[in-house]
Amino acid sequence: MISKLKLIFGSYIIVIVAFFFYSFTQVDLDLTLSQASWWQTVQKFFQHIGYFNRPLSSLLYIVLVLFLFAFYIIFIKRAQKNKISTKNLWILILVMVGILTFSYNAFSYDLFNYIFDAKIITFYHQNPYLHKALDYMGDPMLSFMRWTHRTYPYGPVWLLLTTPLSFLGFNFFLPTFFLFKIFNSLYFMGTAFFIQKILKQIKGNESLGVVLFALNPLAIIECLISSHNDTSMMFLAILSIYLLFENKRALSAITLSLSIGVKFATAFLMPSYLYYFFKEKSKSFNNEKFLVFNFFLMFLAVIAVTVRTSFQPWYLLYIIPFASLIPQKNYAAGASLILPLFALFQYVPFLYKGDWNSPVSQILTWITISGVALYIVYILVSVKLGKLSILSKR
Repeated sequence: MISKLKLIFGSYIIVIVAFFFYSFTQVDLDLTLSQASWWQTVQKFFQHIGYFNRPLSSLLYIVLVLFLFAFYIIFIKRAQKNKISTKNLWILILVMVGILTFSYNAFSYDLFNYIFDAKIITFYHQNPYLHKALDYMGDPMLSFMRWTHRTYPYGPVWLLLTTPLSFLGFNFFLPTFFLFKIFNSLYFMGTAFFIQKILKQIKGNESLGVVLFALNPLAIIECLISSHNDTSMMFLAILSIYLLFENKRALSAITLSLSIGVKFATAFLMPSYLYYFFKEKSKSFNNEKFLVFNFFLMFLAVIAVTVRTSFQPWYLLYIIPFASLIPQKNYAAGASLILPLFALFQYVPFLYKGDWNSPVSQILTWITISGVALYIVYILVSVKLGKLSILSKR
């Protein structure tokens, strides 16, 4: 007889496989992933759903996202009750990662920009800080890229991480594409691994922490499907915390610097590290305060980047790993559940309409406001019920 846990795992993998197939409905119409005739037929079938039957595409996306969140809640509840082991969790994570690593980057074109930025170095032998994609008008990648008018916007560490992948791909698009996806998946698993290691150090609920991050629908979609470089930034930040707790201060500081050198947002953690360095020997200091401080600082980072530009769903990757390090906190669990749900719904207007023009921008604003408002209500209700405290009572 099949156990309940195996049934849950099997059903979850079916949803993951469905998301894998759904990702190919968003393959750009100007991009041919393979010249094979059989693939041409398959690709056109999926593209027809994504581009020419948008109501169906939008409905499929909504259903799949809701299924992911339903399973997410199930896994959270089981982890809270210690009904799921880290061994079983890692089996599930490895299967999920193995499937979605080979998905299409359905909800963002940023991966193409990462590839081209490295290509400017390895193929054109130029500096991407000084040259943009539009400077190479004959390049076939320009036919399916976006944001071709910008120069390189990230830190130098991201170039150090991606340039070797461009060399290994020999400037052939498909091998390079999957190399980038594979390495981003490794950063994703590395983040989950060190979340578990940190929680083991501080005697926290390891399974719950891993679930909160690795099975978070937003983390799955933005890290494994869309492959945003925020994944590597957060991996280095979480690794830095682990090294700090291992009393390897210099190595921790270097790793945090590397994280900042990917995409700058983790510079918001610097006050927390200064607090750690100066207060570690104090009787009032404890690791929980440090982790809570990190969570709120990265929340500020999300607010800052949103004010500077506009909110993007993957910005929540700034806080989800840190929420996973304090899984016992209601406000952290709420931030991992409520905000990602509304953030992922931001893709629905585009999937339905096919562009970001009015009234899509207004709809996105109201989705964001609704998510934040519900989170605030959740916090207020938790306070009223006495179920929320910033730090544990000692």
